[in-house]
Amino acid sequence: PMRFYGRERELDVLRETARLSVQTSQFTVILGRRRVGKTTLMLKGAEGTRSVYLFIARRSERVLCEDLQRAAAESGIDIPGRMETFGDLFRALMLSSAQEPLTVMIDEFQNLEHVSPGAFGSIQETWDLLKDRARMNLVVSGSVHSMMVRIFEDSREPLFQRSTRKLEVAPFRTSELKAILGDHNRSFANRDLLTLHMLTGGVPWYVELLMDAGAVTGDAMLSSALSPGSVFLREGDDLMRAEFGREGRVYLSMLQLIASGVNRRAELEDILDTSAGEYLRRLEQEYGLVRRRLPMFTRDARLGRWALSDMYLSFYFRYIQPNQSFVEAGRTDLLRRIVDADLESYEGRVLESYIMQRISEEWEYTEVGGYWNRRGDVEIDVVVEDSVSRRVTLVEVKRNPAKLDMGRLRRKAETLEDELRGYEVELKGMSMEDM
Repeated sequence: PMRFYGRERELDVLRETARLSVQTSQFTVILGRRRVGKTTLMLKGAEGTRSVYLFIARRSERVLCEDLQRAAAESGIDIPGRMETFGDLFRALMLSSAQEPLTVMIDEFQNLEHVSPGAFGSIQETWDLLKDRARMNLVVSGSVHSMMVRIFEDSREPLFQRSTRKLEVAPFRTSELKAILGDHNRSFANRDLLTLHMLTGGVPWYVELLMDAGAVTGDAMLSSALSPGSVFLREGDDLMRAEFGREGRVYLSMLQLIASGVNRRAELEDILDTSAGEYLRRLEQEYGLVRRRLPMFTRDARLGRWALSDMYLSFYFRYIQPNQSFVEAGRTDLLRRIVDADLESYEGRVLESYIMQRISEEWEYTEVGGYWNRRGDVEIDVVVEDSVSRRVTLVEVKRNPAKLDMGRLRRKAETLEDELRGYEVELKGMSMEDM
């Protein structure tokens, strides 16, 4: 398996929380999409502490409690008697932590709702009652974003405002992605790095799948991801089913349209023949699957454009989901043909996203985004504003450096004369060579 990369900041937070819990109980919620490495992080953060890891599977409460009691015993935490409900088990763990500090990690926490509808209420009751004399470091994580947000952020829920901190786990940064690829392929080309970003968006589990399969060049990555039986072919469907259940028809159509380049609300409403506002709001705020981009220098919501917030899902909804019949027929060769024919134009967008991410990780700025005007005849790929030092950098992005046209970028900059007044303006062309 791939060695552990990055995550220094998150580990610092978890270790500091563990230290604080020796004095007084702490409750940390870890959020992040599926496969982003929440479990690995949680376990690594608990190293060197007295701890127990509990995985919440969807089964009957009594069977689950037997399993969890056994897991506790194997970690050296003996709970006398037989626990029939999760509430009783949690209470016993809290009491144990009053004797000696204890880290309790609960994975797929949102599944408790299916196991025992009253579980969150009894956790809240026990926590409120015992947290001051117990010394529990409670760390919970879950991969169904919408449910985790509701459990902890909806004022009608029992655990509302109970957590002492919230940790969002993001995919790998571009520098980490580069380091991982370099460790597996010393002479990688930038195109290989671009393909890795395009297929995984830095999600650790996807990266690990490709590296473990020896797929360390762009071509090999595509062949591996699009081979019969590959996880990449079905993962999008699994993710969507976990979030939406069977209710997702409009959501799925919307995600597919946005991935194909239909990015304005009015266009989405025309095609779907329905009001899109509430769907988009939920996709953004509850599910975390899309984000609205506004052009720099203006806050006009009518100019907003929507994008998927996840690289893997962008690829899945652009190519795999619309061509599911090839996957089912075992003809992934035909799917690959469709991808290859369109790849050059899609890679331009992927490169833009990579460069914007890299800039936001490494440069000094107050805001980073893109710019387009109302008519749509002036577009600037990346705008980096630093209002502290009064500097703006306008960036044109092209896969091929020979196609960069600085004269055209200068003419676009001239249309922004009012917005750029008082700023030192730099024009920059970036290509695959700048990855």
